[in-house]
Amino acid sequence: MTAKFRDFTRQLAYLPQTLHLIWIAAPAWTLAWFVMLLVQGGLPAATIYLTKLLVDGLEVALDAPGSGENIRSVLIWAGLLAGSLVLTELLQSAGEWVRTGQAEYIQDHLRRIIHQKSTAVDLAFYESPDFHDRLDRVRTDASTRPLALLESSGSLLQNIITLLSMAALLAPYGVWLPLLLVVSTLPALYLIFKFNRRYHRWWEQTTTDRRWAQYYDTMLTHSAVAVELRLFNLGPYFQLAYQGLRRRLRSERLQLSRDQGLARLGPGLIGLALAGAVMAWMTWRALNGQGTLGDLALFYQTFNRGQSVLRALLGNVGQIYSNTLFLGNLFEFLSLNPQIVSPPQPLPVPPALKTGIRFRHIDFRYPESERPVLQNFNLTVPAGQIAAIVGANGAGKSTLLKLLCRFYDPEAGSVELDGIDIRRLPVEELRRQISVLFQFPVFYQATVSQNIALGDISATPTPAEIEAAARGAGAHEIIARLPQGYDTLLGKWFASGAELSGGEWQRIALARAFLRRSPIVVLDEPTSFMDSWAEAQWLERFRDLVHGRTTIIITHRFTTAMRADVIHVMQQGQLVESGSHTELLARGGLYAQSWLAQMQASTDSPTQAPQPATVAYSF
Repeated sequence: MTAKFRDFTRQLAYLPQTLHLIWIAAPAWTLAWFVMLLVQGGLPAATIYLTKLLVDGLEVALDAPGSGENIRSVLIWAGLLAGSLVLTELLQSAGEWVRTGQAEYIQDHLRRIIHQKSTAVDLAFYESPDFHDRLDRVRTDASTRPLALLESSGSLLQNIITLLSMAALLAPYGVWLPLLLVVSTLPALYLIFKFNRRYHRWWEQTTTDRRWAQYYDTMLTHSAVAVELRLFNLGPYFQLAYQGLRRRLRSERLQLSRDQGLARLGPGLIGLALAGAVMAWMTWRALNGQGTLGDLALFYQTFNRGQSVLRALLGNVGQIYSNTLFLGNLFEFLSLNPQIVSPPQPLPVPPALKTGIRFRHIDFRYPESERPVLQNFNLTVPAGQIAAIVGANGAGKSTLLKLLCRFYDPEAGSVELDGIDIRRLPVEELRRQISVLFQFPVFYQATVSQNIALGDISATPTPAEIEAAARGAGAHEIIARLPQGYDTLLGKWFASGAELSGGEWQRIALARAFLRRSPIVVLDEPTSFMDSWAEAQWLERFRDLVHGRTTIIITHRFTTAMRADVIHVMQQGQLVESGSHTELLARGGLYAQSWLAQMQASTDSPTQAPQPATVAYSF
């Protein structure tokens, strides 16, 4: 019991933080809620006392029929009692409205700060299963737990006020009566602490299982999986996996609920026995002329209501304890601090590169991974040059993009723009200088114009600028065939949306990348979803699109790489070859071997568009 009490007081440290958060989110609603609590806390005792006065007045009036004074007294007490009951109803109705308003503001505020934190933390956090567990717990309970804590705290305050007023009514009959009321509920208090802690431990331990269940549910319902799900008949497999997890979680949850219900039975019977004994004692007193009918009515209502209030009060304490356990996850999540931040005194970002980009002696491995991706890696891309980076899967090509955008910092070495370590530059300004097409771009459920404008949304691009970007990416002809042109909603999540092929989506993403007129352009597999005809058309315009900008192309397609000024070949985190397409072929190294294999494959299959051959190093 002592350990649980210490645990409870430790968890109460989150209560001031929560109340501050609630006040920031909805100050006016919270003030109104607090005032109503104070009034509602005192109303039950006032109602009970007015009932006693009414019963005593009726007893006097019945003993002296026809007395106008007695009748007026009865009517006054009856009117006041009716007024208190009406006020109770009014406050309950108003309370529902106030709590609804409070809940809406609090949920919106919580979602806002969670979204801010989730977009501010380092990309490395998303590499950690522990972070995903923590994020899932926060997303599951963040919208309800703070409000639940407020509700239980408010109910606790209201019940304390009610209980104190009830104790004041009982004290004249014996100071031991309020104490007996408290003692009768102590076993229930112990069980509240025990089972709330047990449930919280179970909830935390099953986070990964619940995330797996959510994953299986997504596999069964998401459009991106629908084709393979049917082709490979995966529905029964995922259904069995989901149902097996849910069966176990449901069984464990029901067992917890059963144990809690059985454990509560004993303390409940003890409380009933004590209440019955006290009521028998009070009835005996009344029969012996030591109390009036009003006293008996007051005592019955006060003790009965007092027990109910005290049980509710202990329930409030348990709810506060339970909610603070859950809120610990929220405040731990909000306390996460990113490591990728701007320096205290940042240098200005070069508006246009003069010397270029340099990766100097880079060592890097991803978080929670023992395998190094880059080791003593060096690469220079001169300003205004188009550089292609090719290499086998896992060679570290896309990692260069993540380091350049400062999604991660290297363990050793530095990434430099015009000789300046990018860690000395403001992060947001650095990223604004880089336009990127990622290997797997996001398909936004928005209009065509909005999809493209997201590339530089802070600049509020004009329709002409959006169309120019679309033409540069080879997407204008596709857009012209859509029902509402640039105003067509893309995707099938919402009504009237139009779906595109993978290559068409990629060209929309290219337009988004080209809209941002940044001095650095990085394209990760820019033609991977395009057919050979679309790729050829795009490559004809490519040099004009990036003229004067420092460009890095990460690609497996030689037909794309050969258009670059220089090609860099990577192998196992190292740069092994560099040169133009012609120079690398003449050198007869790794690039030439893969090129010859690809050409041989193309000769053997003349009807197919040229593609990289599947050899030991597939570029």
